[in-house]
Amino acid sequence: MSAMTINSINFETEVLQSDRPVLVDFWASWCGPCRMVAPIVEEIAQEHPEFKVGKVNVDEEPQLASQFGIMSIPTLLVFKDGKLAKQMVGARPKADIVAMME
Repeated sequence: MSAMTINSINFETEVLQSDRPVLVDFWASWCGPCRMVAPIVEEIAQEHPEFKVGKVNVDEEPQLASQFGIMSIPTLLVFKDGKLAKQMVGARPKADIVAMME
């Protein structure tokens, strides 16, 4: 399964009401580090069905970025049981991202 697009319309259902931990990647197309993290996020989505993985384009969803105080991208958030559990800013290795979800 690939990472899904998260927006203000499906955020509540896909993230807050999810029965699995959710990794949300806040990114933008013009962001170099975001382009480095994107394939890692896709790999995690495909290799870890126990997680839900989504992406929020901050240019298309500024209200979601603002709601979570996203000041730098990429920012990765992990939600568990409808609550923000962990946050990581900047490009990181795959192992760090997977460890953040456990």
